[in-house]
Amino acid sequence: MDSFFASLIFFTRLPWWRLRSVPREAFEHVVDWWPFVGWLTGGVLAGVFIGAHSLGMPPVLAALLAIASRLLLTGALHEDGLADFCDGFGGGSTRERTLSIMKDSHIGTYGVLGLIICLGLLWASLFSLSPSSSPSPNFPFLSHFSLSSSPLFSLFSLLLLFDVTAKCAASLITGQLPYARTAETAKNQVVYVGRSLSGWLSHGLRCVLALSLPLVLCVCCGCSQVVCILPVPFLVEFLLMWWMHRRIGGYTGDCCGALFLLCELSLYLAFFVVA
Repeated sequence: MDSFFASLIFFTRLPWWRLRSVPREAFEHVVDWWPFVGWLTGGVLAGVFIGAHSLGMPPVLAALLAIASRLLLTGALHEDGLADFCDGFGGGSTRERTLSIMKDSHIGTYGVLGLIICLGLLWASLFSLSPSSSPSPNFPFLSHFSLSSSPLFSLFSLLLLFDVTAKCAASLITGQLPYARTAETAKNQVVYVGRSLSGWLSHGLRCVLALSLPLVLCVCCGCSQVVCILPVPFLVEFLLMWWMHRRIGGYTGDCCGALFLLCELSLYLAFFVVA
C-alpha cells in the first residue's frame, strides 16, 4: 500500500503523509496508482460542479468553481506540466533544448497559450454540460435515468468517468517510453519505474478496477452509450507518445501532466461530437 499512499501524496495536496509514512522508493511507482486518484480528483470536480449548480449558481460560475477546486486539490500539478510541455515542445528544436526549456521554472508564450486554450475548453465543456444550459434534445441521456429524478447524478458519473479514463490512458506512458532524464536532473528527483510483462498485467487490472466504479454509475444512470468514446483518449495518448519518442526519446513528469489534461479534453470534445 506504500505506492498507493505515495500516489495520493504526490498527486494531491491533502495531508495524506500524516496517515502513513512511505519510503522514497514508493514514489517511483506513483503513476501505477494514478487512475485511482481519479476517484478523488474527478469526484471533487464533479461534486463541486453539481453542488454549485444545486445551490442555484449560474453554470458559468459553477464550472469555474469546479475547475478551481481541482486545481487547489492537485496544486495545479498537471497544469504546470502542460505549460512546460507546450513551452518545451513549442520552442525547442533539439532534444537538449526541449528538455532544458521544460525544466525552466519560467512560463513562456506557448505555455500561457496552452493553459488558456486547455482550461478554456474545459470550462466551456462543463458549462455546456450543465442541465440548465444544454437543452435535453442535444443530450437526451441527461434527462432520464433510473437513480434520480434530475440529471445531476448522471452528470456526476460522466465527469468522474472522464477524469479516471484520462488518467488510465496517461498512465500507460511509463511502460511505453523510458524516462528522458536521470534522477539527478529530474524536477522531483524521482524516476518512475518501467513495466515488465507482469507489470503490464497488474497495471491493466488496476485500470479496469479504477474504471469499474464510474462505468457502473454511468450504466445505472442510463449513460452506457458513452462507452463508445472511451478509446479516444488512448488514441490521443498513443499519438502524443509517438511525438515524445521522436522529440526527446522518452517522457518526463511534465509529459505525464500534459497527457492527462489532453486525454481528458479529448473525451469532452468527442462527447460533443457524438452526443
